[in-house]
Amino acid sequence: MERQYFVYILATRKNGTLYIGVTNDLARRVWEHRNGTADGFTKRYSVTTLVYIEMFSDITEAIAREKAMKKWRRAWKIELIERDNSEWRDLFETING
Repeated sequence: MERQYFVYILATRKNGTLYIGVTNDLARRVWEHRNGTADGFTKRYSVTTLVYIEMFSDITEAIAREKAMKKWRRAWKIELIERDNSEWRDLFETING
């Protein structure tokens, strides 16, 4: 099976604080953010709602995309989220159930 990598965005709420990350195990990583097992930004600011996902087969591409997105203006990030998830639904159930 081909390995998959994910660039994802977490939010506190609609138009709230955002966090962008990259992982090869999205369900585990989001669970870690939600349960505060990783110290850092998401734990400090309670950023736990999965609102955006992109999938890659190449880790180099995934990391490049994550780094690029982190430099984007906030408005661009919000536009990206709302293009596919206008209600800011929590996508965790779609990947974990």
